[in-house]
Amino acid sequence: MKCGILLTTIMIGLAGLWLSHPALGAEGSARPERPVRLIFDTDMGNDIDDALALGVIHALQSRGECQLLAVTSSKDNEWSAPYIDLVNTFYGRGDIPVGAVRDGKEREPGKYIQPPCVAMDGGKPRYPRKLQSGKDAPEAVGLLRKVLAAQPDGSVVIAVVGFSTNVARLLDSKPDDASPLPGKELVAKKCRLLSIMAGSFRLGKLHKEYNVVKDLPAATKVFAEWPTPIATSGFEIGLAIKYPAVSIQRDYAYVKHHPLREGYELYMKMPYDRPTWDLTSVLYAVRPDRAYFGLSEPGKIRVTEEGYMQFTPTTGGKDRYLTVNHDQITRVREALVMLSSQPPDDVRLRGQ
Repeated sequence: MKCGILLTTIMIGLAGLWLSHPALGAEGSARPERPVRLIFDTDMGNDIDDALALGVIHALQSRGECQLLAVTSSKDNEWSAPYIDLVNTFYGRGDIPVGAVRDGKEREPGKYIQPPCVAMDGGKPRYPRKLQSGKDAPEAVGLLRKVLAAQPDGSVVIAVVGFSTNVARLLDSKPDDASPLPGKELVAKKCRLLSIMAGSFRLGKLHKEYNVVKDLPAATKVFAEWPTPIATSGFEIGLAIKYPAVSIQRDYAYVKHHPLREGYELYMKMPYDRPTWDLTSVLYAVRPDRAYFGLSEPGKIRVTEEGYMQFTPTTGGKDRYLTVNHDQITRVREALVMLSSQPPDDVRLRGQ
């Protein structure tokens, strides 16, 4: 499909109903509490947009807009959690806890997560980190429960940009030392928004989106049972907003070695522009009030047995999906390039 046809298909204006819930960023709504208490759940290693999304989060934290409470990986590969840890450490935040899925749905080695983890310069690791293997990381659901239980009620936003494995298991989790509440009640008490990259809504054709079908039972469960508002960035949103290769080539040159630039170059042959699927969910999670995206009317999102997404408008519905028009595409691309390439608070911390 030609780009022009695709953009014509997905563009819609900002008109429509808006939820008054501040988490959903309606025009005129109250600004979300700053910093946004954020948990990032990712299948780090399957696509490079996960890595760029983590860079966006660190930039937003440096600007005082969010606090990254934890990162959990839904990719069951030993290098996923260590790569997350080295990126956090690169940005001066190696103390952020990283959890790893156990018995997950995806174990294939990624193209870009192992090489930076094993790279050496002068006999020393190029990118220092604490986690040597995903086996050294705490189990993801236990970490999610521990982090959620320690936060104020109704304060946490969870951005899910991979499979729904961890958050589905969170819903089913039992009371433990962290909290006497079962998972669904814990989520209802502590979370205010789930911002998730999943499915498709305005692509112009049926599409089985990877994050959904890779763990279909988990995705089905989350969209059926999640107790808070959900904002879903469909496949068509990131597809319309490409991250420019020229930014990778020029904007990350403030250090000799950069894990995001190196990962991007390893993922595919340069130069290439990659869709910003996961970055859009992160941007909305932290900046829902900046009119980067439109929102559908409220309703209910359902995952079919075949792995498609169905949206039914309903009065009082808590589910919405993101939309974009031409002007928003330009604004979002500029924001994501600026944020993902923003240097750490102190580049000298990287020892380069």
